[in-house]
Amino acid sequence: MLSLQSPVNHIAGVGPSRERDLARLGIFTVQDLITYYPFRYDDRTVQSGQTLGHDTRVTVQAIVQAPPAVRHKGRRSTMTVQVKTHDGMSMTAVWFNRLFLRDKLRPGSSITITGKYDARRRSLVVSQYEFGSHDTSVHSNRLVPIYEVRGELTPKVLRAILTKALKQVESQIPEILPHSLLAKYKLIPKRDALAQIHLPKDAESLRQARRRLVFEEFFLFQLKLQAFRHLHKHDRPGVAHSFTKEQWAGFLKMMPFELTPGQKRAVRDILLDMRAPQPMNRLLQGDVGSGKTIIAFCAMFAAYLSGYQSAMMVPTEILAEQHYDSASELLGRLGVRIGLLTGSSKESVRKEMLDKLGKGELDIVIGTHALLEDGVEFSNLSLVVTDEQHRFGVEQRSIFRQKGHHPDVLFMSATPIPRTLAMTLFGDLDVSVLDQMPAGRKPIRTHWVTSDKENQVIRFLRKELAKGRQAYIVAPLIEESEKMEGVENAVDLYNRLKDSLAGFQIGLMHGRLSSRDKEDVMRKFKANEIQALVATTVIEVGVNVPNATVMVIYNADRFGLAQLHQLRGRVGRGEHSSICILIADPVSETGRERMQAMVATQNGFVLAEKDLELRGPGEFFGIRQSGMPEFKLGDLVTDANIMKAGREEAQQLMASGDFWILPEYRELVEYLKREKLLKAPIQD
Repeated sequence: MLSLQSPVNHIAGVGPSRERDLARLGIFTVQDLITYYPFRYDDRTVQSGQTLGHDTRVTVQAIVQAPPAVRHKGRRSTMTVQVKTHDGMSMTAVWFNRLFLRDKLRPGSSITITGKYDARRRSLVVSQYEFGSHDTSVHSNRLVPIYEVRGELTPKVLRAILTKALKQVESQIPEILPHSLLAKYKLIPKRDALAQIHLPKDAESLRQARRRLVFEEFFLFQLKLQAFRHLHKHDRPGVAHSFTKEQWAGFLKMMPFELTPGQKRAVRDILLDMRAPQPMNRLLQGDVGSGKTIIAFCAMFAAYLSGYQSAMMVPTEILAEQHYDSASELLGRLGVRIGLLTGSSKESVRKEMLDKLGKGELDIVIGTHALLEDGVEFSNLSLVVTDEQHRFGVEQRSIFRQKGHHPDVLFMSATPIPRTLAMTLFGDLDVSVLDQMPAGRKPIRTHWVTSDKENQVIRFLRKELAKGRQAYIVAPLIEESEKMEGVENAVDLYNRLKDSLAGFQIGLMHGRLSSRDKEDVMRKFKANEIQALVATTVIEVGVNVPNATVMVIYNADRFGLAQLHQLRGRVGRGEHSSICILIADPVSETGRERMQAMVATQNGFVLAEKDLELRGPGEFFGIRQSGMPEFKLGDLVTDANIMKAGREEAQQLMASGDFWILPEYRELVEYLKREKLLKAPIQD
């Protein structure tokens, strides 16, 4: 008897060849098969010949009236067949390059055909066909599921295999959701949902099936996150940091400015976490320029007061050097010993740094991924800060954590992340959000112009530079690319602007420069020895030059909104008003929408929602996100409300603690046991 765990070759009709093709789709068991969902549906409901619309996709049942007529043109063939629909309308059915059907299309034979109908010629170009009268077929006269297939496997064969298997195991499908949730959200049983997702009776049945399965998918995902969060807090003793109010008050008095109310809230949350004996696991999320770095310094100073070490990992050497300078200026004068470790650190410097870290002679180390390397050992690491954390994979963050004994972890992100995405990526974290800008930050005017206005932009640049201001000029590429014709590159732009901006010093910055050259260029730009810096997106994160008031971005439509917003955030950091100019000739509606959104708002969270809507979660950060979960059915944009409901239910369930003893949760408890997530609730 077939079971959910039976290998697919136990299904009648699945031989070695089909088994291999199924394996290429990740289908090894019957369970895998019935949870392999269609990516779309074709409406092949049979229509009356009298109601067919011109130039529309239609399905009709017909009787072949005469033998096929065939025309050849080289190796190509056109076959026309006169047919009469089941309600008496005559038309011509047309097949291209399908001569193997000629003998089957005998006069009097029944056929169901789907394709585009031409009302003027009364002809139908056939894309799908099935012989015989198929009122109850899984392949026609209904919403027909279309699956992604590989090898010699066709959607039609896969439908037949799947239908056969589903009928045999339908009674074995467990109902994993408790009755209370099914009733609360009016969800259909799982076995009905699986039947309707593969063979829907109609559009409403399909909607209800998908809604039911997406809820379960999101709910189980959120349950995992909440269980991990629970285990992290209750099963891992961490460091309970200790410092006095007097020590902290003295530190605040040393600050060069007063924290905003939002910053004070975030600091309070972090210090409460650090005082607790469980490890902190917190995300600090804020818009560009909202002051996250100073909060990280506060947390690291708290670790110092408690007698422990802390580490801060950032994605680029420029940012590491900048944070090192800032930390040295603020914390160094208080006696905190700070080190810098990057990939380009000299071997002698690296050796000295590692020796001091191991002996506890450094209180804070700031660096890049070089901190993850073997040999980087700490004496008593209690706090880990990762800046722009979405640029580090889960595995990298895990390695960093292991360098201490369950250290507190503070993740920081200057990329505003839509709530739905944050619930998905960071559902196991506590979240602090900075929604205010520090005093003195002026709004940045944003303008979008087409490339034929470049000369006007350059004239404006000259005026601003003549006032003593500075500018960033960003291009998408480093050098000219044959594959991306017409896209501006930094090297050519730099050479061109040396003439257009004659009289001013122009600098060039991109990822292929050595660390020493990058450092030299940035030092000169900060000192205003360079007035205009032509760069790629290497300057996207963290670079702080208050005198820079102009940001010009070429081919701006090639960037995502999150990236454009990060680049815009490099200006508007000083006392003078700033401007961002987007030069773009978008050919798509999406490109135009991005430009309009940038002009319309400076709110990073509003832009993030728009970016997610336009590009989807997989490309949200400009690169395919390795930590992004892939759902079989759920869509983080269109199903945001279902994700929210799933999260709320998972949180309530984990908070209840005793759900595992209730009969209606039996299948859910079995699932949690298989996933090794039930330890903490039972201990509670």
